[in-house]
Amino acid sequence: MGLPFAAGNIRHTTRIRFLTGNVDDSIAILRCGDAGVSAPAAAQSAASHCDVFVLGGGPAGSTIAALLAERSWNVVIAEKERHPRFHIGESLLPLNMPLLRQLGVYEQVKGIGMPKYGAEFNSPEHGPPVTFDFSQAWDKTYPNALEVRRSEFDEILFRNCGAKGARTFEECLITNVEFRAREDVRIDARMSDGGERTWRARFFVDASGRDTFLANRFGIKRRNRSHNSAAIYGHFTGAQRLPGKAAGNISMFWFDHGWFWFIPLLDGTTSIGAVCWPYYMKSRQTDPTTFFLDTIAMAPGLAERLRDAKLTHGVTATGNFSYQADRMRGERYIMIGDAFAFIDPVFSSGVMLAMNSAFLGADAVDASLRDAPQAPALLRKFDRSVRSGVGGFSWFIYRMTLPAMRDMFMHPSNRLRMQEAVLSLLAGDLFRGTPIHLSLRAFKSLYYLLNLVYPRRSFAAWRHRRRTLRERMAQTPGS
Repeated sequence: MGLPFAAGNIRHTTRIRFLTGNVDDSIAILRCGDAGVSAPAAAQSAASHCDVFVLGGGPAGSTIAALLAERSWNVVIAEKERHPRFHIGESLLPLNMPLLRQLGVYEQVKGIGMPKYGAEFNSPEHGPPVTFDFSQAWDKTYPNALEVRRSEFDEILFRNCGAKGARTFEECLITNVEFRAREDVRIDARMSDGGERTWRARFFVDASGRDTFLANRFGIKRRNRSHNSAAIYGHFTGAQRLPGKAAGNISMFWFDHGWFWFIPLLDGTTSIGAVCWPYYMKSRQTDPTTFFLDTIAMAPGLAERLRDAKLTHGVTATGNFSYQADRMRGERYIMIGDAFAFIDPVFSSGVMLAMNSAFLGADAVDASLRDAPQAPALLRKFDRSVRSGVGGFSWFIYRMTLPAMRDMFMHPSNRLRMQEAVLSLLAGDLFRGTPIHLSLRAFKSLYYLLNLVYPRRSFAAWRHRRRTLRERMAQTPGS
């Protein structure tokens, strides 16, 4: 682990590690089942050949599998669970909409989605809430997004790639992946019935999400030293939504230890989650449900909207929200979506970044399989664009809990078109060449100026953040 990796001179064999309660320690295995296809054990154990093997049936994996199958490549996609399965991250961005149209699933997703026209920010220190309407972004073309149940959304994308020609497998366990010199990638799996199966692939796509399949095996996954958070979340019925057209808008509530999301879903359920510094999560001395409800009470505006609401099931907690791999591509493989990096979800960027990386990755994989002269350039573009998108969101995310950033979001200004540029960022418009960068630089310059105007407040916030991160890193050696 941790050695430089290049196909052709290294044999990499994975070890099976079983799922634990620790998010970082999980995800070493992939459970796989043959998507309803029955075959004798002898047939299942025989090697199967494909052009591309995609690991993971979430938005990133299903998107790239559909795009490559449309280009007539022989694609296999394996998902560790069976759809529909629960997943958090229900809020899409406006720039997801054109991607869904290109995949041909927009109408299906629209049918399960709650229209989302903006994002509401609530700060107890700044008076009334402030709403950012997507229709006021730099480019007015995409004025809304959707809030979706991820179990339904992910299944639509997964079935779509199967309809496009990809061979889909569910409930599968990947036991071994090898990159050998002058041979195709070898992927070994154990099926849900206990049978064994082996694939040989010309190219391997890691879309394993927070499992970070390859990054874990190569020893290149790094917790983010600039931002580390944990989350606890649940679903409620009877939550008070915003009136009228804004009923589907996402709401964000700051509180002393982090922030909350409030995501309305079409069936009347509302997703509520708290993203907090790990020190706060470690302070829990009660059961998770009581701790979650006590945390909600710390945000009076949110507590009021949940006054008559009921928690539908138990709550879930996850840790170590932010990480990034040292690299996302190599000889005969790429990592897309959360398999490469995951950042704090305050801007609901996860699905957008995952699907966009799949579109960019599809071009690069297609050219690589055809041995096209432009393949190296497309792989570099893929790498550069994905990193740029993660970085574009990250600068804002890492500062969202600091006083100067709260001031700017709660008192927005469109001087030098700064508000339009920030709205474009919130909409996910970072990949089409929309000329927002000068205005974003002006916004950042104003942020730094505000820190100089209030030096004591800024220094106290910086010192608290630094101490929190240092304590966290001290507790997690090797990160």
